[in-house]
Amino acid sequence: MVFNTGSALLDAIVLAAVSKEEEGTYGYKITQDVREAIEISESTLYPVLRRLQKDDCLEVYDREIGGRNRRYYKLTEKGRIQLSMYSQEWKKYSKKISLIFEGVA
Repeated sequence: MVFNTGSALLDAIVLAAVSKEEEGTYGYKITQDVREAIEISESTLYPVLRRLQKDDCLEVYDREIGGRNRRYYKLTEKGRIQLSMYSQEWKKYSKKISLIFEGVA
């Protein structure tokens, strides 16, 4: 992608990916879901997850899978509110950008 992804947009995409699973989801799956929209490395994703956790947007828990612990991330109520705000802002923003591009050949 030729456009830079700012931290707010990255936060919004990660929160949206996590929100897909009611019981939460794990880091590798989040990376795969986010990569459907933008290219991201795991080394970029994990600091975002930690920041969202620190900001009380995500809660974290471990689950044993195949004898190993897997860390899961789940939206908190604050995370749901933040995601809703991002979603509303994105709709307004993308509509404005689309209007500018209309008619451009």
